[in-house]
Amino acid sequence: MLQAGSCLIGLVVAWKYSLALEGTEFSGGRITGPLLTVHFIGSALFILALVLTFIRLRIAAAGAFVASLLCLPVYLYFVAPGFFRWVFPGEYSVPLTSNFKWEGWATAGVLVVLLMSYLLKTGMTGTKDRP
Repeated sequence: MLQAGSCLIGLVVAWKYSLALEGTEFSGGRITGPLLTVHFIGSALFILALVLTFIRLRIAAAGAFVASLLCLPVYLYFVAPGFFRWVFPGEYSVPLTSNFKWEGWATAGVLVVLLMSYLLKTGMTGTKDRP
């Protein structure tokens, strides 16, 4: 049940960004557009992992981990915008105000990635698949 709860939390955080950023200038950027596309794929994988949690636990754990890794770049973009501008130089429409910004939902997304990593590493998702 811990894995199902983690998938649900990951899905809520991912959808918060998907719904808020879809159709904005963010989705049309040279760098941010692909970030949003990868984030949407991660959101869909969270749904799949949530369903698979009740059928195949290990496959669901791997899917949830991949989903959280696919969503991570968008979260890091909002938590560490200075890092992204350093890695991907270019013209940005919004001026940089600080290198790090502790935005609540993005920080929650990073914590979900850490939680998924912890669950996968410690094997708390279960010892074997259910029949």
